[in-house]
Amino acid sequence: MLVLCMYIRAPKVVGEVSYRPCKERRKIMVVGGNIIISLLVLLSSWLLFAGHDQPAGLLGRAQRPDAAAAASSVVHVGALLDLGSVGGRASRASISLALEDFYASQPPGSGATVALHVADCKDDEITAASTAIDLLKDFKVQAIIGPKTSMQARFTIGIGNKTNVPILSYSATSPYLSANQSKYFVRTALDDASQVPAIASLIQYFNWRQVVLIYEDSDFGRGIVPYLVDALQDADAHIPYRSIIPSVPTDDQIKVELNKLKTMQARVFVVHMSPNIAARLFVLAHDAEMLAYGYAWIITDSVGNMFSTLDENIINSMQGVLGVRPYVPQSDKLLAFPALFLSRYRQQNQAMPDPASPNIFHLWAYDTAWAIATALRKAGPLTLGLKLPSLQNSNNSNDLSMLGVSQDGPGLIDSIRTTRFQGISGEFILVDGQRQGSVFEIFNVIGNSYQSIGFWTPNLGITKKLITSSDASDNVGLNIVIWPGGSAQPPKGWEWPVAGKKMKIAVPVKPAPNPFVNVKKNLATGKFYVTGYCIDIFEAVVQEMPYAVPYEYVPVVDPNIATNLTISYSEICHQVSLKKYDAMVGDTTIIINRSSYVDFTLPYTESGVQMVVPLKERWSTSLWVFLKPIEPILWVAFLAVFVFTGFVIWLVEHKENRDFGGSAGKQLVNIAYFSFQALLAVPKDPKLKKWLSKFALINLVLLVWLLEKLYSASLTSMGGSFVKDFLKSRKVEEHKLRNYRTTDQYAEALMKGSWNGGVAAVFDEIPYLKLFMSKYCRNHSIVGRVYKTGGFGFVFPKGSPLVADVSRAILTVTEGDKIMDIERKWFGGDLVCNSQANAIESASVVTWSSLRGVFFITIGLWAIVGIIYAALWFRLRQEEEQVQEAVAELAIEHVHVNGDDSIIWHISRDSHLVIQLRGNPSPSGDGGPEEGAARPEAGHDDVEPPPDVQNLGGPEEQVQAVELPLLPADAASGNVAPLRTAINETEAAENSGRLLLPK
Repeated sequence: MLVLCMYIRAPKVVGEVSYRPCKERRKIMVVGGNIIISLLVLLSSWLLFAGHDQPAGLLGRAQRPDAAAAASSVVHVGALLDLGSVGGRASRASISLALEDFYASQPPGSGATVALHVADCKDDEITAASTAIDLLKDFKVQAIIGPKTSMQARFTIGIGNKTNVPILSYSATSPYLSANQSKYFVRTALDDASQVPAIASLIQYFNWRQVVLIYEDSDFGRGIVPYLVDALQDADAHIPYRSIIPSVPTDDQIKVELNKLKTMQARVFVVHMSPNIAARLFVLAHDAEMLAYGYAWIITDSVGNMFSTLDENIINSMQGVLGVRPYVPQSDKLLAFPALFLSRYRQQNQAMPDPASPNIFHLWAYDTAWAIATALRKAGPLTLGLKLPSLQNSNNSNDLSMLGVSQDGPGLIDSIRTTRFQGISGEFILVDGQRQGSVFEIFNVIGNSYQSIGFWTPNLGITKKLITSSDASDNVGLNIVIWPGGSAQPPKGWEWPVAGKKMKIAVPVKPAPNPFVNVKKNLATGKFYVTGYCIDIFEAVVQEMPYAVPYEYVPVVDPNIATNLTISYSEICHQVSLKKYDAMVGDTTIIINRSSYVDFTLPYTESGVQMVVPLKERWSTSLWVFLKPIEPILWVAFLAVFVFTGFVIWLVEHKENRDFGGSAGKQLVNIAYFSFQALLAVPKDPKLKKWLSKFALINLVLLVWLLEKLYSASLTSMGGSFVKDFLKSRKVEEHKLRNYRTTDQYAEALMKGSWNGGVAAVFDEIPYLKLFMSKYCRNHSIVGRVYKTGGFGFVFPKGSPLVADVSRAILTVTEGDKIMDIERKWFGGDLVCNSQANAIESASVVTWSSLRGVFFITIGLWAIVGIIYAALWFRLRQEEEQVQEAVAELAIEHVHVNGDDSIIWHISRDSHLVIQLRGNPSPSGDGGPEEGAARPEAGHDDVEPPPDVQNLGGPEEQVQAVELPLLPADAASGNVAPLRTAINETEAAENSGRLLLPK
């Protein structure tokens, strides 16, 4: 009985009454010819539902217990629908059909029953809010279904939060509305952002790099934009332009936007707007020939879900359009729904034409009503009622503060949010108050309808069929797509606009003449003529492009330079990134810091940096190429210095330093080793004792350091600013570098050499070195390893769709014969330039004349040292003669006194007296010391042990050699007493048998 009354009252009373606010509505009903009928209808409706308008607590006192129980089993639910539209009336049919089906599937009396109150909220935000207040005040509704649009829902959600009444929307899809922001808002539809990954995957699948968004200027239209921008960026596509259509546009406004789009390169458009605006857009776009070959159009589910409502003329204007929409799985209930839906619609709207087939919003409306009915059964009787405001404010019937607060609302919203079932539109699951969906259908508009061409799922991406396993690799991708213009070939996503301007190509101005880029200006006409190797390469590449590319060269000069030279290449690249130029053509090196703000094509030249040196003779088989940077006579001079320094050190040290003693061969080895050790590094711990030898060593080390610097400096030079930075990164000192601009300057610098204001070698990129060698091949050679770089490439703004096509065209040119013809044109014929057939030119060799001053200084220092050494040697020679005289006197005295001529006296080179005692040792049985007896220590018999002895004789006759130090100072003064005492002690030790010969 309640369900039947609901159907009678909803369309006839509540739907009609809610067209205006309450007070105005009542005034209108009092006036007019039908006032009596209106009052009767209102009175009958009021009496029918009088018990439902009061709080449950009050009904308990006013009715019998059985009546209170019946009242508590009815829950009032409102529905905000645009009954003036076909969609609103169709939604009413779906909601009522859902409630009927639900209660038909439940046992009688098993729970609360919904009493539905439908109100016409029109297509207006204020009306929707006012109608929601009427439902709350007049019918004490516990939940509200709707409203239609996202803007209406924004107003209504606030009312639901204030009154604890759940608001369930099946059509407000804007991501701006979030169920997380309001506990009492539940979205039973998919929000617009849920389809964004599917659209981005579609863009990525066709490798489109530029996408234009076309959306209406409303919360609904703008809501999806941030999500699309992020998703397309992740798919390596960017949005060069956003076309914003007014929410209530005129045809002229739409045409203005379409004309703008025709002048742009991008040919991929994503359309997100209401179906009625989208229909007008496609009709006008078709008339403007924008649904032809080369274009790609993608519609969101806002249009795809309503496709069944579009007429034939509009569908014909959308041929080749792709669309995405939520996938609805097939079921028996879904197959039977259209017939039941149409029957119910005809029942409620008898004088109106039949609607189109039900769409996804009608299915969501059905599931929403089913969810409320299910949640009420789970929540149980709602007996707490409303908490009304104080009666002192009762006179102000329009005051928002007069609305009661539902005490059953918290329990009811929790029950709704946890409801799960298999609905007619698929599985009904709410996560944080938001319905979840995972599968989207991709369709293609063909003929009078559409054809499904694939599906998208989060796990598998785009597939031809709906599959559940990732193993079905043959299903990856889409089925055949028919594009605008009837082509089955996917558009490349961009074209040169028919009404657009020519492509502006920035060209650097080089010092003329320059084979790479040469810019000349015709003073009469003011036109520029651009030629060169890079220009010919670019024009050959353009000819290989699969489409025409109109362009014009724009020379770039620095206005602050009087010579009209270009600004830095990095600055031109920066201007390209700012879209001041569409591209840059020239000898532009691909380096990492530039690639951060522009895109480079593939290189069209050989990449790398090498070194050029001057040559004059064959050296390919020579083992002595490392000697070439220094003149041979200079090498001889250096070697002479090394040997002479070693000889000087030996001469000064050998008398007193045992490290420089020994046989003649050993002394020569020491001299050579010490000299060449100084050539490689400073000798470690040389144990030099004389300051003269240390001075000579310091002089040698300075000469070695100078040689090393000259040898390395003669091999470093450079060609340009990029190469300069490259060499600095290789730890080459900046003061060794020179900057030159032309090949003639290179040759002149190499001819001068590093010691005459030039350089000994040139470092530059291989293309520049090829140009240099085309003129100076016979006198120079490219040597050394190749340091890899990016090579020369063409520059485009980030994300330019031209990069891929130009790179493919570059491969075509460089792999064919065109590149050889261009190189012959600018660099000459085949070059017979074998660097292995020449030797290094003497212009880069360090000569004797350039270092003779250093050697003069060295010879002068040696002369000073020689004079000092001669004076010291003469003085020492005199002292040695005095010592020899003293020793001779002692020897004569010893022979006369002892009559012993078995002692031989000799003075060693280190000023020691060597006394040789000849004779046989005493046998151990004659009282001599036994074998192995220890030598007496000082203090046993007051006899000091003898000096060191050496066994110089054979086994029969032993020669004892005793070394006694001579003191030249004592000998010179005639004081030989210490020496005489030492000799006496030696003889005493020999006579007593305590002087033992070593075993």
